Amino acid sequence: MPWGRRRPQHFTGDGILKVTVVGAGTMGRGIAQVFAQAGNGVVLTDVYPKALETASAEIQKSLAKLHAKGIIAEPPEVVFKRINFTGDLSAGKNSDLFVEAVLERFDVKEALYKQLNELAGENSIIASNTSSISINALSSAIRKPENFLGLHFFNPVPIMKLVEIIKGVRTSPSVVEKSLEFVKQLGKDPVTSEDFPGFISNRILMPLIREAILTLEEGVSSKEDIDKTLRLGMNHPMGPLELADFIGLDVVQDIMKVLYHEFGDSRFMPPVTLRNLVNARRLGRKSGEGFYKY
Repeated sequence: MPWGRRRPQHFTGDGILKVTVVGAGTMGRGIAQVFAQAGNGVVLTDVYPKALETASAEIQKSLAKLHAKGIIAEPPEVVFKRINFTGDLSAGKNSDLFVEAVLERFDVKEALYKQLNELAGENSIIASNTSSISINALSSAIRKPENFLGLHFFNPVPIMKLVEIIKGVRTSPSVVEKSLEFVKQLGKDPVTSEDFPGFISNRILMPLIREAILTLEEGVSSKEDIDKTLRLGMNHPMGPLELADFIGLDVVQDIMKVLYHEFGDSRFMPPVTLRNLVNARRLGRKSGEGFYKY
């Protein structure tokens, strides 16, 4: 798994060469994988050894599938060897890019950034994969906020093309340009957003999911027909209730709470049905049951 004795290399304009991803959950391991696929050395770190074990197994499976389908040309084992799975955060010292993909909680992220401040070089970029928390608020914990921005990937990361790049008030334009460059080098298609709650995607998506849940809650139609309407009538690849299950109902609720707090607008308030499902730990695909059974 380790890289071996590679010399430290740094951003030259031709790509990010040393990347540290903090958090080996679904998003973190996907982010680590796509950077490795693009030829970069990656440190994937997590405080939980089990998360690293799961990430290792899932990345190997994903690479094998993508290779079998002809999506990646390199042998999976070659790509896999570019990732160093470790519980030692200091292994990422002086990375060109740090991508934070930990819990969607401000206090957790803030505590991590204090550690990253000690590991980042003068030109290191620190990015958050947050889907809803203010980049400007998070930047208050960053020693060099001009080198900080949001990089919001979408699940499943190896498949989904979109990446939202979110600019803070103090984010340097050159850092935004570098980020656009290396996101494109991953084969992704970036969009840029100012730091407004929910950015682009979740500001639009959460009211849609909320309205679908209320349509179910009020007995207007069945979950199957609500999803079918969006799939067949609006050409969505997945219905909103299916999508909520896929994202994770706890994640959906957390994002809605942030948006409701920030906007003070009832169109973002988590519905009762969503809150009940989360309280019952029916979280969607990851728990085996949400709006649907899996």
